[in-house]
Amino acid sequence: MQVYLDNAATTPLRPEVIEVMHEALQQTFGNPSSTHGFGRTARTQIETARKSIAAHFNAQPQEIIFTSGGTESDNMLLRCAVEDLGVQTIISSKIEHHAITHTLDFLATKGCNIIYIPVDQNGQLDYDMLDKALASDNSKKLVTLMHINNEIGTILDLARVAESCQKHHALFHSDAVQGVGHYDIDLSEIKIDFLSAAAHKFHGPKGVGFSFVRKNSGLNPFILGGGQERGLRAGTESVHNIMGMAKALELSYANLATEKEYILSLKQHLIQGLKSIFPSLHLNGCCGDLSQSTYTLVNVCLPVPAEKAGLLDFHLDLKGIACSKGSACQAGSNIGSHVLEEVVPKELKSHPSIRFSFSRFNTKEEINYLLEVLAEFSTTSIAS
Repeated sequence: MQVYLDNAATTPLRPEVIEVMHEALQQTFGNPSSTHGFGRTARTQIETARKSIAAHFNAQPQEIIFTSGGTESDNMLLRCAVEDLGVQTIISSKIEHHAITHTLDFLATKGCNIIYIPVDQNGQLDYDMLDKALASDNSKKLVTLMHINNEIGTILDLARVAESCQKHHALFHSDAVQGVGHYDIDLSEIKIDFLSAAAHKFHGPKGVGFSFVRKNSGLNPFILGGGQERGLRAGTESVHNIMGMAKALELSYANLATEKEYILSLKQHLIQGLKSIFPSLHLNGCCGDLSQSTYTLVNVCLPVPAEKAGLLDFHLDLKGIACSKGSACQAGSNIGSHVLEEVVPKELKSHPSIRFSFSRFNTKEEINYLLEVLAEFSTTSIAS
């Protein structure tokens, strides 16, 4: 049996998205910058997609800038904020995605002051410390905090952070890669200045995403060349990917209520089953609190001896189960997860932590199979 439970890394495409992309590859192949009919058709499709995406967030179409995905969006928005807007201080946390943390490391070498706000063992931000950091001096500041943590699922209070940033005249960027398509985000109500998203996290294609850039931001071009994407990102647009992303987002929000309820039931079923097999398991962060963590994933630290930890990954893979030890962006690295380093209790860090993440395509039968495999492992591989 093959079971895919690594949807936080990437999701399979919806059939309807494949149909849209297939038709676009066949019929909408013109260069959107060309003035002839083929080009105008492609341009119309791109702008229709832009309007559709903007509508889901109560944003204006011109505030949606197409990119290759979350990493490019994060890099573009942080670096441009420093280079174009005069940001001197960036406030963040140590459990952000590497697209953020590595960019902050780079900006620090250029003289930017980086302040890290602590998180507790649930991965929850210290909002009082955030307020103090925002009021610490008169430097121009930007806050960058992810909406949903990609490893432990902790949810950031976007409205709370946005209000603090407005109060202190700071800019606010959120890596919302794990939230877009899974949660409603009203950008007319929540005053986020910049936001990053990636299509492949909500059953769209890889290699395409978008940045939300609030109008009159003052950003200069990040990629120089033609005048595409309001002059901010030069390069011929990937028409079929953009059309696929718009369709994926449309379907995600059209089915959000029913799919959220269904996926949440899978998460609850897995947690209950894991507790019956491993009574002393530890749920990393607050992923066991269904009000504070995303319904799409669970990250667990299993009471498996350190000498057996490596066998667990091998055993799951051998049984056809795809999951992740942490963020897939670290796959193949010998470096442990920087997120788990911050939140897992010291006495449990030698035990294996695994992230299981779900989508509408998963079934209860697949969860039961996973539980059977883990139960088998617990009885045959754990040494006392």
